[in-house]
Amino acid sequence: MDDDLAIVERQLGRKPRAFRRVAVRCPYGAPAVVEQNPFDGAGEPFPTQFWLTCRHLAAAISRIEAAGGVERWTEASEADPELRTSLGRAHAEQQELRPELAGGVGGSTRTGSLKCLHAHAAFALARPGYLLGDRILAEARQVWPEDRCCATL
Repeated sequence: MDDDLAIVERQLGRKPRAFRRVAVRCPYGAPAVVEQNPFDGAGEPFPTQFWLTCRHLAAAISRIEAAGGVERWTEASEADPELRTSLGRAHAEQQELRPELAGGVGGSTRTGSLKCLHAHAAFALARPGYLLGDRILAEARQVWPEDRCCATL
């Protein structure tokens, strides 16, 4: 776990605020998604349970967000009944996993708009079967680097 924490710190460029454990590893064995505690060391709420640490994947999701992805995926989740149902189930599952904190995926408490595509991608990787998150990941096309782990760069 000490090695994992050191890798996560390097991936993020800082100490994680509420690190609990590695939830998902990349195909190369490095941490890719971490699970966070509901509260950080200072007792402050940390509403995002699953956090992307893989720099390659985080950058891919950032490109989607920069291209209007939050608005586009919000509209898609409102228009498509299957995605709307998937999002509702994911929010309910998140609330069951973290009953200490109000909110759904990414700590979202607002209705209608997605908050952070990174949180939805991380949730989909950590909790397989989340259709909306899977579709966001599919838009990223190449989720993992082709030739080596980005944590070793």
